[in-house]
Amino acid sequence: MIQSTEIKPGQCFVWDGELYQAITVDRNKTAMAKMKVAIKVRSPKTGVVKELGLLGSDRVEEANIDKREMQYLYDAGETLCFMDTETYEQIEIPSDRLTWEKQFLTESMMVKVEFYNGEILGIELPDKVNLKVAEAEAAVKGNTATAAQKNATLETGLVIKVPLFINTGDTVEVSTADGKYCGRA
Repeated sequence: MIQSTEIKPGQCFVWDGELYQAITVDRNKTAMAKMKVAIKVRSPKTGVVKELGLLGSDRVEEANIDKREMQYLYDAGETLCFMDTETYEQIEIPSDRLTWEKQFLTESMMVKVEFYNGEILGIELPDKVNLKVAEAEAAVKGNTATAAQKNATLETGLVIKVPLFINTGDTVEVSTADGKYCGRA
């Protein structure tokens, strides 16, 4: 058990029987009142984001999230298939639970699959991934006074803004946090 004042962003904990991951933590202490901790949390099971208001004296149970390195194999339509490279055990995760992550997955990519009490929560992607540009718009001549950008469709179907010099067939580095172009790979 840990006190609510010790919770850090990114940490997982159990409160009222529910598993949460802290996104932001704000502590407020006035001279006359007890410390209040406002925590913006996300439910790893459902993806729902909400605010929790705890007192500084409240105690929460620290959750132990097990992360296993696995290889992404293929998209089976309704599910995505992953394999543990040590035991060759295969698991399937429903596609609707990985809508954001699916945009960055390529075959044979290594990811961390998160488990809590034997239940699959989701996957943890690397910070940046390299993806091939499947289709890029033509650059508009004369539109270079500022940092001009154009749309590019990547091999996974993700559409991002890229600089004008990026062409079809190039490989680009994309941030998995916000889906933005980071540079050439």
